[in-house]
Amino acid sequence: MSISRSTRRTLRAAAAAALVACSPTFNWREVPVGDAGVTALLPCKPDRATRDLPLGAESIPVDMAGCSAGGATFAVAHARAASAEQAAAWVHAWRSATRSQLADVPVVESAAAVARAASSPAPARLDTQGADAAAHGAGVHVLWFAHQGADGSASVYQATVSGTPSSDEAVPTFFEGFRLP
Repeated sequence: MSISRSTRRTLRAAAAAALVACSPTFNWREVPVGDAGVTALLPCKPDRATRDLPLGAESIPVDMAGCSAGGATFAVAHARAASAEQAAAWVHAWRSATRSQLADVPVVESAAAVARAASSPAPARLDTQGADAAAHGAGVHVLWFAHQGADGSASVYQATVSGTPSSDEAVPTFFEGFRLP
């Protein structure tokens, strides 16, 4: 008994559709970020990169992990500061640079909570708001926090979601998914 070419195509299409139906849009996984034992919860397998980030008068090396899922890009950037004071200066410069990139878009900045994060610099959040955000390519949500090392150093983190995730729970899941030692 032979199967016709059109029947084989139909069966392959049905099998592919079944595989896609079984594949979740957000496949959350714990991903180590930096060398301080911090993990992030990302919705897909991340790509990794290192680049220099200009912050004020200096340029600092930043490690990044990120991926795209459900209509949005999720990324975590990490930099290691020599002290809490340097970390606070970097977070201040990072926040200023982000606001300047979003100059024409209304933003709301607020305090944030990250379990076991350093109190200085305090965790902070920025979210774009309204129709102007959609006109400029959709929403941007950013979370900054630091983790104090036993040696006095501090690791600084920026978590970003850009775009409009297909699930309303994606941004809170990502931001609440950080685990600090």
